[in-house]
Amino acid sequence: MPRKITFLLALIAALGLPLVLRSGSLASEVLIYALAALGCNLLLGYTGLLSFGQGIFFGLGSYTIAILLTRLHLPMPLALLAAMGMGALGAAVVGWVAIRQRGTYFVMLTLAFAQMFYFIAYTATELTGGDNGLLDVPRPGFMDTPWKYYAFVAVVFLIAFALLLRVTDSVFGRTLLAIRDNEDRAAAVGYNLKRFKLLAFVISGAVTGLAGGLHAMMTGIAPLSNAEYHTSEMILVIAVIGGTGNLFASVLGSAFYVLLADWLSTLWPRWLLLLGLLLIGVSIGMQRGLWGVGEAAWRRIFRRTPPGAPTPSAQGDKA
Repeated sequence: MPRKITFLLALIAALGLPLVLRSGSLASEVLIYALAALGCNLLLGYTGLLSFGQGIFFGLGSYTIAILLTRLHLPMPLALLAAMGMGALGAAVVGWVAIRQRGTYFVMLTLAFAQMFYFIAYTATELTGGDNGLLDVPRPGFMDTPWKYYAFVAVVFLIAFALLLRVTDSVFGRTLLAIRDNEDRAAAVGYNLKRFKLLAFVISGAVTGLAGGLHAMMTGIAPLSNAEYHTSEMILVIAVIGGTGNLFASVLGSAFYVLLADWLSTLWPRWLLLLGLLLIGVSIGMQRGLWGVGEAAWRRIFRRTPPGAPTPSAQGDKA
């Protein structure tokens, strides 16, 4: 899909959420988790790296912006950039170790890092607040309402989305696809696989750290739950539900997961059981995610061969 059309879809989604949702916080949550899923999609959909460490970068972004705003009282833009920087730094450390392995061992390393970071965040109470998290994370005065904050999140999201589109459509992005499809052939051509994978990790960590910082400002707290394994799992599930290998698919996955979870939570206290059953159905019936379902529907509706028109095979036989 052309880059302009993909960005147009993201713009329509950002402008359309206020029209269909009554809660500005819920709309902000959709875009924030879409950002986190974008970072995961860069690793999984474009590089072929299944990482369970995204919660590390999300948590680092949350803690960084909370500490800088509550204790050091830095300006919000600087704190948000620092959250991105900490996410990128954490990703560089995790990636530098994890990319030395492949397959199952790579996944196990990212999972081990996620568990280790959670333990550190839980025990370093003076820095992270431990089980209570960091409270009273402030927002600037011009974001005093949920919908004003949503407008800010939407602008940040669209900027990050446009930059990631440029990354994935560049030579670097095409090289990541080559590594995903055939690592051995990419290495034989002469690409430095570790360097490309590490850079993909750093970009993914920066975007996920940005999402974590925005989430902390939205809720006013940097909770321990942002560093839990469940957060990594949720970000990965959102990316897979939407569909990997397409950036706008992450927006679809985030909207589906966040809105469905919000609706199910009003029906039954054990709503996670219902969500799990639905996710099983999605995984079995939509292996290419929501984006794949949309592509298939588009081809059936708009690219159907007119009645009586010769098919390509028929044309070949006639020739």
